[in-house]
Amino acid sequence: MSSPLADRLRPQTLDDVVGQKHLLGPESPLRRIIEGGVIPNMIFYGPSGVGKTTVARIIAGRAGKKLHKLNGTNASIADIKAVVDDLGTISGYKGVVLYLDEIQYLNKKQQQSLLEYIEDGRITLIASTTENPYFYIYGAVLSRCTVFEFKAVGPEEVEKAVRRGFAAMEGELGVPVEVPPEVAAHIARACGGDVRKALNSVEMLSLSAIRTESGGRKVTMELARELSQRSAMRYDREGDEHYDIVSAYQKSMRGSDPDAAIHYLARLLEAGDLISACRRLLVCACEDVGLAYPQIIPIVRAACDIAMQVGLPEARIPLADAVVLVATSPKSNTAYNAINEAMDDLKAGRSGPIPRQLQNKHFDGEDQAVKGQFYRYPHDFPGRWVEQQYLPDALKNRVYYHPGENKNEQAAAAYWKRIKGK
Repeated sequence: MSSPLADRLRPQTLDDVVGQKHLLGPESPLRRIIEGGVIPNMIFYGPSGVGKTTVARIIAGRAGKKLHKLNGTNASIADIKAVVDDLGTISGYKGVVLYLDEIQYLNKKQQQSLLEYIEDGRITLIASTTENPYFYIYGAVLSRCTVFEFKAVGPEEVEKAVRRGFAAMEGELGVPVEVPPEVAAHIARACGGDVRKALNSVEMLSLSAIRTESGGRKVTMELARELSQRSAMRYDREGDEHYDIVSAYQKSMRGSDPDAAIHYLARLLEAGDLISACRRLLVCACEDVGLAYPQIIPIVRAACDIAMQVGLPEARIPLADAVVLVATSPKSNTAYNAINEAMDDLKAGRSGPIPRQLQNKHFDGEDQAVKGQFYRYPHDFPGRWVEQQYLPDALKNRVYYHPGENKNEQAAAAYWKRIKGK
C-alpha cells in the first residue's frame, strides 16, 4: 500500500475509465483518434481527478511510445530538453509522449520552447489544465493542439468506483469490510466528481473503520461524514443547482443588488467553483455594465487574474471587490444588443460587398469602369470626421447601436452629434 489507492486502481484500458463517455464512449472522437494509432498534440481541460493523466498513460501505451511526465509548477526548459534528448535512446526510439500537467503554470518562453519539437513531430504533447486553455495557454501552442474537455464524473459513476475501492481494500486487508449503501453514496456525492478524492476517502475509511467482533471492519455513516474529504464542489457542476446559482449570481449583479450578488459569490467559492465565479463576473461586466462604465472591464479582468493567481481562500477578496463594483455600477447593454442585431442580420443573409472606398485596393483592373478607390481619410477633415458610406449597400441605413441614457454614452453621443452637425 505504498502508493495511494487511486494509483493502485488506475485503469489500464479506456473501458475501465470512470465517466468521460462523451470522449471515450464507442464512436466518440477521442476514442477514434486513440484507436487509429496516430496521436495528435492534445490539451485535456477539466477538473482534477477525472482521468486526464490516466487517459494520457493509456494513449502512450497503445501507441508504443515512452511517456514522460512533467508538471508545469516546477518544470523548466532544461527538463523539456531532457525529454528531447531521450529521443536518441533505445527506450525512445518509437517516439515520446510528453504529458505536461498544469501547463498554464509555464511562462510564455517555456511554452514556446515546446513549439519546435511538437511542430516537427519529435514529441507528441498531451497537456492538461484545470483552467480554460483559451485564456491560459499561448496561442502558438494552442493552435497546434486539439482541446478535449473532461467533465466532473457523475455520482452514479463515482459510486461504482467507490465500491470497487472498498472491494480492493477488503482484499488487501484480508478481512471483510462492511460498507452500508448510504456510505458509498455519501462519498460519491461529497467528492464532487473527483474520483481520486473519492478513492482516497475509501482508503482512509477502510483503515480507520471500527473493528467488529468477528475480526472484520465496519464503516459507519458517522465516520464517513467525519473523515471523507468534502469536495471543493458541493453541487453537481452539470446539475440544475449549479446553473441556478450562477444564474442568480449574474442576475443579482445585473439587478444592482450587491448583497445578493455577494451571497451567490460566497456559494460558488464555498463550492470551490472559482472558474464559474470569474467567468460570469467578466461576462456581466461586459454585457450589463458595458459602455455605461467601460473602464470596469479591465478592472474586473485584473481582479479575476489576481483571484486565479492567489487561489482560494484569498481569491474571495478581489472577487468581492469586483462583484460589488459591478453590482453598484450604472448599467448599459447597448453594445450587447448591437452585436446581437448585427449577427442576426448575417445569419439571415443580410450582407453584401464591402463598399469600394473601404476595400484594400491599390490599383484598378481594365474592367473597372470608374478608376480610383475614393476613400476619404477622416483625419484630413475638421473634427476628424467626414461623411461617407461604411456599411454595404444592402444595409446602408441600418442602425445597430443606440446610445444608452447613462452619462458616459450621452456625452459621447452629444460630441458626435455636434461634430456631425446633426
